[in-house]
Amino acid sequence: MTALARPFARRPAAGAIEGQEAVLIGVIALLWTALGLSVDTFFTASNLQNILATVAPVTIVGVGMTAVIVTAGIDVSVGSAMAVVMVVVAQQLRDGGLAFAPAVGLALLVGGLLGLLNGALVAYGRVHPIIITFGTLNLYRFVALQIFDGREVAGVPGTLGPLGGGAEGRTLGLPHSWLLAVALAALMWAYMRHVPTGRHLYAIGGDAEAARLAGVRVTRRLLTVYAATGLLAGLAACCMIGGGGLVAQSAGTGMELQVIAAVVIGGTSIQGGRGTVLGTVLGALLVGTVTSAVTLLSWPNELTSLFIGVFILVAVGSDLLRERRRRSL
Repeated sequence: MTALARPFARRPAAGAIEGQEAVLIGVIALLWTALGLSVDTFFTASNLQNILATVAPVTIVGVGMTAVIVTAGIDVSVGSAMAVVMVVVAQQLRDGGLAFAPAVGLALLVGGLLGLLNGALVAYGRVHPIIITFGTLNLYRFVALQIFDGREVAGVPGTLGPLGGGAEGRTLGLPHSWLLAVALAALMWAYMRHVPTGRHLYAIGGDAEAARLAGVRVTRRLLTVYAATGLLAGLAACCMIGGGGLVAQSAGTGMELQVIAAVVIGGTSIQGGRGTVLGTVLGALLVGTVTSAVTLLSWPNELTSLFIGVFILVAVGSDLLRERRRRSL
């Protein structure tokens, strides 16, 4: 790393927990306390396991999305990419008798290739990532529907049960998918905080051209973060297939919104240059808690979107205020 590049490597904050993360921990604690007092079943093992299993795929994809948004990018195609992975893997599990390891490998391969395509188009196309990935969102959804061939995939065996939400997919009461999500988040946190190439992502998000002039390999980093997000989308798809059964044509629909919501609520700046994976994990937990609360309290499902929308606006507003204060100093 050149001497000019070294200042960019100090971009992450020194504190282990930043301000917005502390706020999120407080909000989640208050929500859990209120729900525990209001709903007798909230703190039951089955409900908490269900929350963690539901949050896990969002967190897994969110780990990659955090890195993407830190570079001032975005990937709105992850839901459609997951649909492609799910239908391909489900058909191979049912018709080809694929075992656990090959099935996960196939999911990673397909997801990684889709992510790499996004990365190549963003890195070399010099078009805003939201335009590129909105295009691939529709392209991947079309591909998925063609593979579905107008039918849902029924009779999928439970080969991927260890990554599902059932009894086979838990150890000491904790879903394997959630443990996997936490492990991946910890690895990405360490990479972005302590590894020079990980810290370069913040430099790219702050000013890509300045980072390039300082010796940062911007094109390579962009290819890497989008490909990694595709890999994680493939892994999350395995968790969603879980114990088998049925994969519908609507698979993955809306996942991109949940993931982006978790990342933004977690404090990652949509303008790039700031954000942590810990915030994303907390954001995903908050989204999962709100979704569970609406269901347990028998409120209209539309309120879930309302609450999440409010959280996003508050998070973005707070980010803009912080940025304005920084510029005024």
